[in-house]
Amino acid sequence: MDDGISTGRLLVATPQLADPNFRRSVVLIVEHEPEGGTLGVVLNRPTQVPVDQVLPPWSELVTGPSVVFQGGPVALDSALALAHVPGTDEPLGWRALNGSPAVARVGLVDLDVPPEILAPEVARLRVFAGYAGWGTGQLQSEIDEGAWYVLSAESGDVFAEEPDGLWPAVLRRQGGELAFVATFPEDPSLN
Repeated sequence: MDDGISTGRLLVATPQLADPNFRRSVVLIVEHEPEGGTLGVVLNRPTQVPVDQVLPPWSELVTGPSVVFQGGPVALDSALALAHVPGTDEPLGWRALNGSPAVARVGLVDLDVPPEILAPEVARLRVFAGYAGWGTGQLQSEIDEGAWYVLSAESGDVFAEEPDGLWPAVLRRQGGELAFVATFPEDPSLN
């Protein structure tokens, strides 16, 4: 486990993190500036809202489940999208995260660009309402307090077919103590 915060890494909530916005969440860091703060999206909070209700032009490109995900508690009335674009080109309307090699071809989508421009390039796409944000030093402070594990992402994490199982899956693949944490009961008082 590395505690280096950087774009393309995952923040995985520890069992001690009680904030309902982040309990058992897996957050992909989409932007990190040591002097400017950190932005991320929660990958495992699907809503019941179909994408075609809020962004009909993009609904055909969305990877299942075809719902909007709650990306975090900030700016819930705005949307952002992440897309996997194979190859080496950087198509118009897409900006690579430039993070770890496992998510090197994942990037942010400009939702103001007509979807038909990106459609031939996009292999997978997911839409998020809102995002998670931390001011300068705030995230490091939360990590130091034991709220987050900072882990490497794998290519399937961003577009997990079963997002509800992402938290234990990411922890299990770490092995050792973190694999054991994956078995931590949802409500320890019932154990």
